[in-house]
Amino acid sequence: MRTYVDIVKKVLESGIKTPTRQGTPAYAIAGAIFEHDMSKGFPLLTTKKVPFRLIATELEFFINGITDKKWLQDRNNHIWDEWASPLKAPYGHDEASKKRMLEERDLGPIYGFQWRHFNAPYKSFDTDYTNLGIDQLKKMVETLKNNPRDRRMIVSAWNPIQFGEMGLPPCHYSFQVTVINGKLNLLWNQRSVDTMLGLPFNIASYALLLHLLAKETGLEEGKLVGFLADVHIFENHFEGAKEQLLRDTEKYPLSKIETENWKSIFDWKSSDTKVIGYESYDKIPFEIAI
Repeated sequence: MRTYVDIVKKVLESGIKTPTRQGTPAYAIAGAIFEHDMSKGFPLLTTKKVPFRLIATELEFFINGITDKKWLQDRNNHIWDEWASPLKAPYGHDEASKKRMLEERDLGPIYGFQWRHFNAPYKSFDTDYTNLGIDQLKKMVETLKNNPRDRRMIVSAWNPIQFGEMGLPPCHYSFQVTVINGKLNLLWNQRSVDTMLGLPFNIASYALLLHLLAKETGLEEGKLVGFLADVHIFENHFEGAKEQLLRDTEKYPLSKIETENWKSIFDWKSSDTKVIGYESYDKIPFEIAI
């Protein structure tokens, strides 16, 4: 995972101090590319421990178009706890706003909703949206099976019409797949990149999605590419970032993943996929910026 560590190094060395919405200053660069060949292993960081279970359950949440954060909490996944639909719990840094956001379970029409029901009128997390909106993920799968050389297989979560209803406008806002020489490649676009906390999750999540799409279509796993825009490290993450640069990227080999009980990507459960042979350095704690 030298590619990831090189991005961290570049931000530390050349990032420009900038103010942020969260209040904590960050050091940012304009543009970076993450690239990984899936034949070399699953890109779960080895320079710090990354919780695959949380990544997998969040992806299952997205694939099923769920917008109720209690679904994640019931699976002991709390990465969306602090966010909520701004129509029900308006965003704010004051304690009263934070409390309302924490208690509200509706996240609004975020990632998975747009993947499966793009632009359908949003009412609530418990509304039945069957056959409403555009099921972009289903269309992608159908195209992969029927016309794999199509160059328009894109899923977008970027829907400005519904920004005001989303708990968080999408940071990784679209992904595309291409098939070249029998290999499925996945390329994602990300507008805002929390390098230390978010990016390791994003890498593993899209790698897992690539794996699932390849199983769905019988294609080989190819390249994973991330086009990253505002790439930043928060000031309070600096010490952890420096610690990571001291760690040997070659000490541990990359793990592999295996998926059992396979029916289809739409029936997949996060518990069906296991990480094989994962070893890493210890966790580095980073405080999340809300």
